[in-house]
Amino acid sequence: MTVTNELWRHPDPQSTQMWKFLEHVNSKYGLQLNDYPSLYKWSVDNVTAFWEEAWHFTGIRHSKLFDEVLPENAPMFPRPDFFAGARLNFAENLLFPGNAQVNGSDVAVITATENDEHLTETTWDELREQVRQCSNALRAAGVKESSVVAGFVANHVQALVALLSAASLGAIWTGISPDNGVSAVLDRLVQIKPKVLFSDNATLYNGKEWSGKAKTLEVVEALQKHGLELVVVVKGLQNFETGLDEIRAKGVKAEEYDEFLHSSPKEEPLVFAQLPPSHPLYVLYSSGTTGLPKAIVHTAAGTLLQHKKELLIHSNLSPRSRMLYYTTTSWMMHHWSVSSLSCGASLVLYSGSPFRPHGYLSLPRLLSSLKVTHFGTSAAYLTTLEANNVRPIDPVHNLDLSSLEAIYSTAAPLPPSTFAFVYTAFPSTINLASITGGTDIISLFGAPCPLLPVRAGEVQCAGLGMAISVIDSASDASDPRPVDPVGSEGDLVCLKPFPCQPLTFFGPGGDDKYRAAYFERFGTTMWHHGDFVRMNPSTGALVMLGRSDGVLKPAGVRFGSAEIYNVLTRFFASEVEDAVCVGRRREFDRDETVCLFVVMVPGKSFSSELRDRIKNVIKRELSPRHVPGVVEECGPAGIPRTGNGKKIEVAVKQILSGLKVKTNASVANPEALEWFRTWAKAAEEQLPK
Repeated sequence: MTVTNELWRHPDPQSTQMWKFLEHVNSKYGLQLNDYPSLYKWSVDNVTAFWEEAWHFTGIRHSKLFDEVLPENAPMFPRPDFFAGARLNFAENLLFPGNAQVNGSDVAVITATENDEHLTETTWDELREQVRQCSNALRAAGVKESSVVAGFVANHVQALVALLSAASLGAIWTGISPDNGVSAVLDRLVQIKPKVLFSDNATLYNGKEWSGKAKTLEVVEALQKHGLELVVVVKGLQNFETGLDEIRAKGVKAEEYDEFLHSSPKEEPLVFAQLPPSHPLYVLYSSGTTGLPKAIVHTAAGTLLQHKKELLIHSNLSPRSRMLYYTTTSWMMHHWSVSSLSCGASLVLYSGSPFRPHGYLSLPRLLSSLKVTHFGTSAAYLTTLEANNVRPIDPVHNLDLSSLEAIYSTAAPLPPSTFAFVYTAFPSTINLASITGGTDIISLFGAPCPLLPVRAGEVQCAGLGMAISVIDSASDASDPRPVDPVGSEGDLVCLKPFPCQPLTFFGPGGDDKYRAAYFERFGTTMWHHGDFVRMNPSTGALVMLGRSDGVLKPAGVRFGSAEIYNVLTRFFASEVEDAVCVGRRREFDRDETVCLFVVMVPGKSFSSELRDRIKNVIKRELSPRHVPGVVEECGPAGIPRTGNGKKIEVAVKQILSGLKVKTNASVANPEALEWFRTWAKAAEEQLPK
């Protein structure tokens, strides 16, 4: 396999935290590790020792040290109990970061929107005080350990305060972006029954102000039947009403955010509940191909340590750093970026369109004015700049991007051409890292690395302690085999326990759902992640080829086909009898396209008018990001199914994406797959040459 040309190499790798960690390991264990591959091999060969050193090196603040890192011969499933006996608090580690000196008067958080005249700076002392007020107000409202607190909020400092306040009490936080429709919100929140809901009164997006009151009222009406007691409305836009009286009329207490904070007694101190490492911290949602979105419960210590490893050691964050990750509160990258505080770094929280108010230069102007050092975004954003030949570094734009040290791209594979483009559009000194992981692990399998070069099309490396491998997708579940030859395409798996494994799935049968999600395909000895990858045997880097399951990820927004099917069932049952929904990402595509193929009810006809109605309802009920780019009628053979009637989504996805179809299932109607091959070929032939 050809090794692609280098695009970047760190000018002084021995100045980085990664190198300092390598030297620490060498000194303590009498080793002579001298590069990243040797450090990585040590980390996965000595999992217990590695995670113990990571705990101390990154400075995990705790009131009681662990009795043991990991039980001897711990399995992947059931989830092993990392750091048993320790006591700590996630929020304390972010507000009072270990191994990092921060000045209370320094800026910890900057909140920015499309209105670039309205920036809000929050110092470390101010952030701590706001969390003190909010956490005590939540406690007075009856929130305690393992209560659920939800946010239907944009990416702003009030959302961060609510998150940290819930964590300080040992409550569970879950965030959902306000661009989601009511159906999408309730599919998630009804499962976990929040006691308190934080909600925005309005949002600014794409130059328009949108009231959130109507959606909030619908959500409250449904959730009050499931234990919702209090709604705290964040007044982000002053010229929109809060709807407090209408909320109260539904039998739920309601308060405006600032008044809620000020209700906290001034003499009550900020107290951090000291909790076991496996105490639940976050619920994130990973949509499978059947049923409701799965509510994944992530632990406090697992999330904290994995994030600090990735941010401090892999990304070299420090109190001199400033992180801006373009994300919503629904995406795991929001949680990842929030943990930058644990390194003493300051955080820029941005909500709004990335192309407002200054077109393609909107975010680059923000990077310049705020002297951002680490910028995270989606692959789709960078490919958009490439497609429109936007080079922020061009002198005509008069931007100062000299502070920028790294750009992180995730949500989809970054095309090789875009790698090269970024090094002409931004300072050539940056570490451009295509990173990959997921909601399932709230962190990364493929990470940035200052000790390795950047090569076009590749994720630099597997993260320390993450013992990944590539398995032949056609392997039998009882006999999973590595790909042969090495470097072939296959399924990404992890072979050894890691602390950010989820605790469980929320609700009844959670452990069974957890096992089915990650340990059904290849058994309980390896984590099956659902990514289709190739590992470069020459570099050890990863090449991401998309999802190997039925999960869709257009523009980085992760959801399952079931969400689309649920809308069709609810609104189009009289017209649409069946459907298959998959993502298409061909080798030359810049992003994944959601493709929906429908089978009509006998006597009903497919039309462009129906296509438009389906798109509009999906947009309204879910979000604009859920809207299929393709809505077509299936061929006469209908939906491909196995002998037991299960839709064969993966095969359809692979056909549309130009990949080889590998399935162990017997196909009951193989002529249906042939129709999709013909359709895919015709669609490609219609592309401009």
